[in-house]
Amino acid sequence: MTTETLATPDPTIDPAAEPGDRPLTVTQRRRRPRILAHVGLILVAVVMLYPLLWMVTSSLRPNDQIFTHPGLFVDTFDLSHYPDGWNALSKPFGSYLLNSVVVVLGSVVGNLVSCSMAAYAFARLKFRAKTVAFAAMLLTIMLPVHVLIIPQYVLFAQLGWINTYLPLIVPKLLATDAFFVFLMVQFVRGIPRELDEAARIDGAGHARIFLQVILPLMVPALATTTIFTFIWTWNDFFSQLIFVTDPDLYTVPVALRQFIDAQSQSDFGALFAMSVVSLVPVFLVFLFGQRFLLRGIATTGGK
Repeated sequence: MTTETLATPDPTIDPAAEPGDRPLTVTQRRRRPRILAHVGLILVAVVMLYPLLWMVTSSLRPNDQIFTHPGLFVDTFDLSHYPDGWNALSKPFGSYLLNSVVVVLGSVVGNLVSCSMAAYAFARLKFRAKTVAFAAMLLTIMLPVHVLIIPQYVLFAQLGWINTYLPLIVPKLLATDAFFVFLMVQFVRGIPRELDEAARIDGAGHARIFLQVILPLMVPALATTTIFTFIWTWNDFFSQLIFVTDPDLYTVPVALRQFIDAQSQSDFGALFAMSVVSLVPVFLVFLFGQRFLLRGIATTGGK
């Protein structure tokens, strides 16, 4: 008695391939679109990074070669732009970095405290006109800062806050950034209410529930708020230019503007050098907070 063995087809061979053609495995067929996608992403990344790389290389060129050699290769290295730019203004550039740190820290702390409390109120508390208030809060996202800058300036001028950092920090303590409030509201809504009920059974009130139950679980959303607030405040030029006119109180964006003089020759080498220095804190914050940023965005978009 003979047994006939049936050959099982190889799952790695493409069954649609012609007999005379070279067989392609399923893995190879799936790998081709991925390779094309990665090549496309690399090209897009190169296009987006080219201005940054050009600025870095321009900070290492002599001034007479910055615009005559637009490529990324440096023929003659000139490191003098960094010490010259550091001491080119009325004060060392480190003082402007310190001014920006003060504004950024105040803004970050203000947004974390006020926006998290407002988010808990919208997500967990029940009060009259809650829906209307939440909708009005969302509508403020569509208002550009240029519409509000004049009434804000009049108000802060009457309070005597011009040429101080109060107009840049105090509004953050009042949950004026609706984007972060909405971000945290979406995150808090994803936290099971059973945790609140268990804490309430143990005698906890809203303050204890917020501080001991909700707030520890909001770390991804808080980290996302910290990163965005840091980057947006550090790069903010318009508001800081309007409210701060004293050169001793200039922040980094306003100080960089002083390198460009419309009436005399501008020192672009020093400008690019100090621009690179000003980007280092932003790069470090994004590098170390990228993991929390991705978690925060992923966990707040589900609802």
